[in-house]
Amino acid sequence: MKPRCMTLAPVAVLAILGVAASWRRGTAQTGTWTVSPASPTVGDTIWLERAFPVRGGWRVRAGKLDATDAVEPLADAAVLRGAGGWVVRYAVVAWKPGPHKLTLPSLWLLGPDGRADSAAGGTTSFRVASVIPDSLRIPSPEGLLAPLRTAHQDPLPPLAAAALAAGMLAAGVARRRRRPRALEPAPAVPVEREVPDTRWLAAGEPKAVAARAIWRLRAALARAVPGAHPALDTHECLTVVERARPDAPLRELRELLEQLDRVAFASAHGTDVAALSAMARRLARDLAP
Repeated sequence: MKPRCMTLAPVAVLAILGVAASWRRGTAQTGTWTVSPASPTVGDTIWLERAFPVRGGWRVRAGKLDATDAVEPLADAAVLRGAGGWVVRYAVVAWKPGPHKLTLPSLWLLGPDGRADSAAGGTTSFRVASVIPDSLRIPSPEGLLAPLRTAHQDPLPPLAAAALAAGMLAAGVARRRRRPRALEPAPAVPVEREVPDTRWLAAGEPKAVAARAIWRLRAALARAVPGAHPALDTHECLTVVERARPDAPLRELRELLEQLDRVAFASAHGTDVAALSAMARRLARDLAP
């Protein structure tokens, strides 16, 4: 009898340990979810929390909560370290008043040695209050408000205001408008006498004498033949003069203008600039209409 009792003792101990482990595992899988705040309303953020007491080194991974027509998750689940285990937290919002029963997703338990287990998420229930007062049992949209303006409007005040504004504008324009001022005649400025060529030549400025002679002759050509304006060069100017005035002394004009150009550009030395200037004056008088 005694050997048999000694044989059954280890079996009984192992059975008791297995029942205790199963009870602890069942307790962990059937834990309750806490709801905060205690009396939420439609649109409030509702926190669903559950603590998982697991052995050292084990971690918890929460599943994704699917949205329904009445309850919608606001973010992914948060897993926080708690006293003796882990705390899983979901943030949801309810869009319909009344009682709600929510089935939570399964959770994964990950061991330090690579083992994995799962725990049922379970269900939780909570009631959501309505934001509409209880006195309004069947809410319905109100009709459109009546227009705030009166049915009859007097057109006289706007017309009077417009007439007053127009009158003030016309008065301001008339006040600020200035009469044209009578300008005094310009004072007579005495015309200085032309500096003789001899003074320019004595001062060592033959280029100035040549430039003045060219300008005088080209101005006479432009007055006699409008197409021979000063913007043309010498060759183009003489071509226009030849077509318009065949009787003009073209050969003399060409030689004179070329010599004056060489003097003006300092490419001719020892030229009698005074004689060229006198010839330019004579041709200018001859070309005058």
